[in-house]
Amino acid sequence: MVSVDACARHDLTDAQWELLEPLLPAPPSRGRPRRYGLRSMIDAVRWRTRVGAPWRDVPARYGPWWRAYALYRAWQADGTWERIEAALVARADAAGKIAWRVSVDSTTCRAHVHAAGARRDSALRVDGEPADHALGASRGGWSTKVHAAVDARCGVLARLLTAGQVGDCPMMVPVLEAIGVARTGPGRPRKRPERVLADKAYSSRANRAWLVAHHIRATIPVKADQAANRARRGSRGGRPPAFDPIAYKDRNTVERCFGHLKQHRAFATRYDKLAMRYQATTHIASINHWLKRLT
Repeated sequence: MVSVDACARHDLTDAQWELLEPLLPAPPSRGRPRRYGLRSMIDAVRWRTRVGAPWRDVPARYGPWWRAYALYRAWQADGTWERIEAALVARADAAGKIAWRVSVDSTTCRAHVHAAGARRDSALRVDGEPADHALGASRGGWSTKVHAAVDARCGVLARLLTAGQVGDCPMMVPVLEAIGVARTGPGRPRKRPERVLADKAYSSRANRAWLVAHHIRATIPVKADQAANRARRGSRGGRPPAFDPIAYKDRNTVERCFGHLKQHRAFATRYDKLAMRYQATTHIASINHWLKRLT
């Protein structure tokens, strides 16, 4: 009976590697060839994202841990992880595997003690790193909040990171504006969903006005105090916003998406000191989802 190494259970399959390899950066034309295979280094990064272990605990079967960390950090700094995810999303859209009924929500990811201690003085701050490192105190403790727009098949189309205490409602428009799925052929990236679904935390006049201005149908329940205020004003309060309870049932996709992503322990608990590093971790978790969907 053939046995499989337990830590290799979730390594890239041949079909996934065939899909992923053309999307990787071209190898340098000069210098020594890689001593350790790129596929094994990517599997090492994926293993750490899934397990949430310290980098020094990456199994030796993948090669030196510091090589895996160097790849993770280098590809975060030059945006490679983000570009790989964007390319996979574009392929999924070209194959008709994206359902453009988009759900918006957020999830709070508790920060581990190892995430503390990043320098806050501007002289040593990394370019693009927020001043608060997307860390803040919420009712769940010291945490980071991930705001995401998710398609009807549980795939992330856009996400933003904020400190844990930041409210959901003001982040709806920025998250939707971050959607931009490139075309595999000519044409501008697709940005407009067919419908947006969100819970009552996102019910505001500004959000609804933005959706109307962009010709996007909305399925967002009205808060009780907003409904009471409209009723109190009588005819001056205007008509209540349209709400389709049948369509609203699809909003569970965003909750399921977060459930899938939090199977990656480095996503569910933030261990990275820098928000930019943790952002790369969210890209890697999402890349795993799109690889499974496309193969």
